[in-house]
Amino acid sequence: MAERTFAPDTPELRAKWSGFAWSPANAKAAADIISRYPEGRQQSATLPLLDLAQRQVGAETNTQGWLPIPVIEYVAAHLDLPPVRLLEVATFYTMYNLAPVGRFHVQVCGTTPCMLAGSDDVFAACKARGLKKGHTTLDGLFTLTEVECLGACTNAPMVQINDDNYEDLTEDSMGMVLDALARGETPKPGPQVDRQTSCPQGGPTSLKKMAERNYDYRGQRA
Repeated sequence: MAERTFAPDTPELRAKWSGFAWSPANAKAAADIISRYPEGRQQSATLPLLDLAQRQVGAETNTQGWLPIPVIEYVAAHLDLPPVRLLEVATFYTMYNLAPVGRFHVQVCGTTPCMLAGSDDVFAACKARGLKKGHTTLDGLFTLTEVECLGACTNAPMVQINDDNYEDLTEDSMGMVLDALARGETPKPGPQVDRQTSCPQGGPTSLKKMAERNYDYRGQRA
């Protein structure tokens, strides 16, 4: 699992991020998010506003984004909440990065289904390209993290890279995904084998007529 530790709150970090403010587009987005909740319930906007802030940091740094403590304090002030309330949320949810990450945050699922299906091969592809768990490559391109279940067990092994899932991976296909990203290309997300979402590989194996049309099997004997 990834360590949930904030980047040190140094004078250099404060000098860089204390002036953080919403971009014009994100200021409108933040106001829209807050307007969805009743007066006095602005705490409900904590998760989406932290995500919005992380994405703005990512856009400003050409990375996947993270949450410096001054940025969290800014969001807390925007919601008129004590900063500790947002710090608690940020440390609980692994979708928030507490330290700088690369342009592509490679989160490999290491939970039992993925492990049994070959997550070690996925890690091998990462290692062959200089990715090391808990570290960012020297070129700033990739950060590798091992995480718990990402909810695609049927398509194990899988990884999440920024906002996309890549599933049914082998060492070779994982390598091709990383190589494509390194070349500035956008590999196709989802299953890396011949299947639609979580359907059986190669197509349906039962109730095949349902794949063609809304076929009604009712009335047929078992």
